[in-house]
Amino acid sequence: MTAAPAGRSPATPDDHRDRARFGHTELPEEQERALRRAVRLAWLTIGFLVTAVVLLYLVMGSSQAMKAAWAEDMLSFIPPFAFLVALHLTRKPPSPQHPYGHHRSVGVGHLVAGTSLVIMGTFLVWDSGSGLLKQEHPPIGLMEVAGQQVWSGWLMIGALAYTLVPPVLLGRAKMPLAEQLHDRVLHADADMNKADWMTAAGGIVGILGVGVGLWWADAAAALFISASILRDGVTNVRTAVTALMDARASTVDGTQVHPLVGRIDARLRELPWVEQARSRVRDEGHVFHVESFVVPIAGIPPELAQLREAREAVCALDWKVQDVVVVPTEQLPGDLLPAVGAEREERAVEGHDAG
Repeated sequence: MTAAPAGRSPATPDDHRDRARFGHTELPEEQERALRRAVRLAWLTIGFLVTAVVLLYLVMGSSQAMKAAWAEDMLSFIPPFAFLVALHLTRKPPSPQHPYGHHRSVGVGHLVAGTSLVIMGTFLVWDSGSGLLKQEHPPIGLMEVAGQQVWSGWLMIGALAYTLVPPVLLGRAKMPLAEQLHDRVLHADADMNKADWMTAAGGIVGILGVGVGLWWADAAAALFISASILRDGVTNVRTAVTALMDARASTVDGTQVHPLVGRIDARLRELPWVEQARSRVRDEGHVFHVESFVVPIAGIPPELAQLREAREAVCALDWKVQDVVVVPTEQLPGDLLPAVGAEREERAVEGHDAG
């Protein structure tokens, strides 16, 4: 079997000199604008989190709910920093040691963020759960503010209210950018931001519960927040590990097969010399690596120009299709394309049953 040359032809230094890139993949203008905005939002998130963790720490006292909310905000630093670090690495061009580029740094950053959430979430669930079982009564007393005695619970509620709305707005702004850039770290960050209102709201309910005499409300709110952290961690670890294990390319949230997988095969079948075409598409991070197997009509071997045409046709479908290998073959290899092998076995069983 013969493979067509893979990858896009690199642009000359004089062409689009300032255009953003992932490896040697030049980003279209829409994705370039999305990337610049995503970087600004990441730094804006970090700036907001600095103020939030300082404020929560100053009024935290001995409240379990406040401690859990403070820990979640501390953990919220990980996704934006992971996004910025992964972005720096993915911009590096391929090298002899990394011939596929550094796109996997996105998956590594996603895994690191998810693992941190799982570890801290597990600890906080145990800590708040044990406090609830021990029936610990959190002392929320008075504080002197500007010469006046103020119930410290009001200060805690004010601090939590400060963290209620901005993360939701940041998350809503990041989510479409994550989809445009196919960035799972940015998507995880946006998903956590959008859910942060539950942390603040749960903490406020817990503090108010203690204020009306429900001693267990604080620990219950902390347990709710901790369970939310653990759930986010488990979800992100599962998605990150699946992507790093070379699963079939999926959407940025990891819930569906990416539409490009079907579009690639459909585009190849449109070529006049192709009878059958199936591909296996691997998600490298922001971009995809594609291995397409094509069966020529009447078994006539294609010319190099036809293979180049097929590769360019696939690359033209989407900017994420970075590396494409087109392999002419007598029949679709079931051992390399498990879906094809499964279809053949199913047809064989149906034929045997019919007989």
